[in-house]
Amino acid sequence: MGETLRLILTIADVLVCIVLIATVLFQSSKDEGLGSMFGGAAETFFGKDKARSLDAKLGKVTAIAAAAFIVLTFVIAVF
Repeated sequence: MGETLRLILTIADVLVCIVLIATVLFQSSKDEGLGSMFGGAAETFFGKDKARSLDAKLGKVTAIAAAAFIVLTFVIAVF
């Protein structure tokens, strides 16, 4: 039972890590990069307010994913 729980937690940790990496890469920045590729398209298509709300949503998802990653990693290390 303990090994099964550890496996499930490890899989969840990897998935959260992938989500965290993706949300960080998709955030727009002042420099050129992945975020500006998608953020620039959103800004021209939807307008500036929509792009800001997209950045705000990505920021919230990044914060939640980072917190979940820290908690899951700590639980796996203790367990």
